[in-house]
Amino acid sequence: MPTAVAVGHEVVRALSFAGGMAWEILWALILGFALSAVVQAVVSKRELRRLLPDDSPKTIAVASVLGAASSSCSYAAVALARSLFRKGADFTAAMAFEIASTNLVLELGIVMALLLGWEFVVGEFVGGPLMIALVTIAFRLFLTRRLVDEARAEAERGRLGSMEGHAEMDMSVGPGVSWWRRLRTPAGFTATANYFVMDWAAIARDIVAGLLIAGALAAWVPESAWRGLFLAHHETLAKLWGPVIGPAVAIVSFVCSIGNVPLAAVLWNGGISFGGVLAFIFADLIILPILDIYRRYYGWKTAGFLFVTFYATMALAGLAVEFLFEGLGIERTARNAKVETARVTLDYTTYLNVVFLAVAAVLLWRYFRRGGGLAMLRKMNTPLGGDDHQAHEHPVHVE
Repeated sequence: MPTAVAVGHEVVRALSFAGGMAWEILWALILGFALSAVVQAVVSKRELRRLLPDDSPKTIAVASVLGAASSSCSYAAVALARSLFRKGADFTAAMAFEIASTNLVLELGIVMALLLGWEFVVGEFVGGPLMIALVTIAFRLFLTRRLVDEARAEAERGRLGSMEGHAEMDMSVGPGVSWWRRLRTPAGFTATANYFVMDWAAIARDIVAGLLIAGALAAWVPESAWRGLFLAHHETLAKLWGPVIGPAVAIVSFVCSIGNVPLAAVLWNGGISFGGVLAFIFADLIILPILDIYRRYYGWKTAGFLFVTFYATMALAGLAVEFLFEGLGIERTARNAKVETARVTLDYTTYLNVVFLAVAAVLLWRYFRRGGGLAMLRKMNTPLGGDDHQAHEHPVHVE
């Protein structure tokens, strides 16, 4: 009986850590997804491939901006990148879009600011473009035309990954008037609500998994174990080791998108370096399930190439930001990320959560009121149909 009580106590403690972090970031998640939904409601996915014809600096910049304005679901980003590539977009530009859509999105920055601090937000938005630049250089140096052709041939086979339907759905408001006017129409409101609900549905599993794993690690793994893994007692060596071990931890955690930020907070308190945290967050695109999707999409060779180049550039970007911020004197050193047990207090977090839960309720009501439902959510993983893969593109036009 004492053993069962002790186990129960530890489980409750882990859940309390997870609940505390969830409550801390709830309003930020709602705000981030609402803003992302607004952008997606006025930007058509069908126009993306036209804007990504090559790997020129201008195109890569456009791909990065478009990616940053899109959904933060890693699985949807990977599926959409494959879709863009199949429809004629340059492979490098498609990968730049994919990286930006998970590492440069607004909601990620807000959550990082709450749990980790503003220095990590700046580091993410400096390191993300740096990683894209490094990937572009690596592709120009090592990606052969033969490998691209093989990847395209494999992509045309149409093997399924995750969030296929979500990546293809286009519910944006049609062109013809200004984006602000489109957004204020009933159709714009409906499109915003649809994207908001579907983005939540797409990423909920990663957020929940990330919080639960982070809670368990915070409760059960002693600080000495983390400090030993990250070589925290050797300051210089730790800075070099952090960006190398960070992606490795991400790969086996199976958590991506925003869900890995709570894990990053635990790792930071445990002693991983500043650059190691950034490399860990970048690595949401090489976790094991996504590596398997790369294999199905592009074949073994391209999947291996993506793994090696992504891993190397993630580590290099994290390391570069580490030393850049150290030189500028803005590197964060305090190990005080918000990893704490749940508690009820009437503070600004509580008030913001109440306000944004009301916003979420309005958008959820609009979604179901205007025809959304479980059937539409099930389409998020529905296999695509037709040669041009327009099965789930349903643009909403303003009269």
